[in-house]
Amino acid sequence: MHHAEHVMGTVVSIDLADDLPEADLRTMIGDTCGWLHEVDRRFSTYRDDSEVSRLRRREITPADYSADMRHVLEACADLWRETDGYFDAYAAGPLDPSGYVKGWSVEVASARLAEAGSVNHCVNAGGDIRARGLSGAGAPWRVGVRHPWEADKLSWVLALTDQAVATSGTYERGDHVFNPRTGGPARGLRSVTVVGPDLALADAYATAALAMGEAGIAWLAKRTADGYDSAVVTDDGRAFSSAGLPAAV
Repeated sequence: MHHAEHVMGTVVSIDLADDLPEADLRTMIGDTCGWLHEVDRRFSTYRDDSEVSRLRRREITPADYSADMRHVLEACADLWRETDGYFDAYAAGPLDPSGYVKGWSVEVASARLAEAGSVNHCVNAGGDIRARGLSGAGAPWRVGVRHPWEADKLSWVLALTDQAVATSGTYERGDHVFNPRTGGPARGLRSVTVVGPDLALADAYATAALAMGEAGIAWLAKRTADGYDSAVVTDDGRAFSSAGLPAAV
């Protein structure tokens, strides 16, 4: 069963490949969409009534934070330390945890689907993807990584089973990632893709590496010990990938 939902400023596609009753699959999709809209209501920086917006206006104190808000703030702080400040929810000034929230929300959505009985599914939120089990064809889920200059071509095709993949780049949204050392837009890398067991971390690592510039290539290489592989295209067109990248053959 396939479903597309407009939420969090993007289109989230949900593919369930389980041999389960249609009513069960529809319930799972409804629950997944409900969760994603709940996240959007809480963390959207574009909604005046969101928890993030109220926090930014100092209308609430830490004692008022939801459990999800506390988790996100703690995770962002941990990532700031792990990335030597290159992943920074305050990079643009006021709090904006979007670089963590989207990947985290899809990771949680996938875990909830698995708990409900869906062991074969793929959730794709604008390129932040969490796949479990096998596709409807009985094979790993195939994910294409867009060529950073030619929109109708792919740089890599990945084969995923029980993995997450996130890509951060400058070719679609322009200068939206900043280097905290210079205060200016990230330069050096055109596209960063990270594959690993947790989408929240894969997404954050991709963003941090993009902010680092070419130094991010060496930083990503150290993440392979924790199960995170990567593929990178530089601003001048060079391509790098780690040995464990699950490229389709």
